[in-house]
Amino acid sequence: MKKILVAIDDSEGSWRAVDYVGRQFAGIDDLKITLFHVLVGLPPQLWDDGHFLTEEEKAARKTVMEKWLTNQKYVLEPLFKRAVEKLTALGISGDQIETKSVSESFDTIPQCILAEAKADGYQTLVIGRCGRSVKHFLLGSTANTIINAGAGIAICVVE
Repeated sequence: MKKILVAIDDSEGSWRAVDYVGRQFAGIDDLKITLFHVLVGLPPQLWDDGHFLTEEEKAARKTVMEKWLTNQKYVLEPLFKRAVEKLTALGISGDQIETKSVSESFDTIPQCILAEAKADGYQTLVIGRCGRSVKHFLLGSTANTIINAGAGIAICVVE
């Protein structure tokens, strides 16, 4: 089975990548598409305070962190729903689509995307190109980093 990882956020480039995948791969039965989102790291108020936590502090911190993560995933539901709807409207079967998110923790977003692509055996990684900047004139910084560090995987950057 062919596996495609589509890194998404709520940017225009991301939506063009979803559209591209739907148009290019509709009608292929031997295919699994994973819509993948990296949650931006934990907010500073949840970081370690620089001291050893008591068991009560650890439990309280864990509860707050789990609540934060649950809230972040709740915010992602409409994003994933919209992407799945777009893919199914273009002819991809709903049972061929899965969604996944991870928290970036200490890794950068590109590192998280590449780690997922390599660890789970995806043949192709599809990402959207971000807006232009002086530093990264041709590609966004995430796309640029992924291309430079993505040896061993086919990477498709959608304009």
